[in-house]
Amino acid sequence: MVQVVWTALAVSDLQAIYEYIALNSERYGRLQVLRIRWRTRYLVAHPYLGRVVPEVNNVELRELIEGSYRIIYRISSHSRIDIVTIHHAARLVDPKLLG
Repeated sequence: MVQVVWTALAVSDLQAIYEYIALNSERYGRLQVLRIRWRTRYLVAHPYLGRVVPEVNNVELRELIEGSYRIIYRISSHSRIDIVTIHHAARLVDPKLLG
């Protein structure tokens, strides 16, 4: 089993997603955040589930897609995954952001 750790940036991204969607609907803002968080639970048993992030082509940086969002994570060790950022799928990721 793998421990999934959310970085400060990823938590901040979730908050920003909620706030943006909540401008029109607090309910849908909460639902989107829940969907994103729920999607990451699969990583506990299947850390290589996501595809390699195309912008960086590093096998340790992977992503899951949930709705319009890319959940970008790093396989830090055989027992730990870091959720690095949540990024809107319409935008390219700046490789510098991923370290």
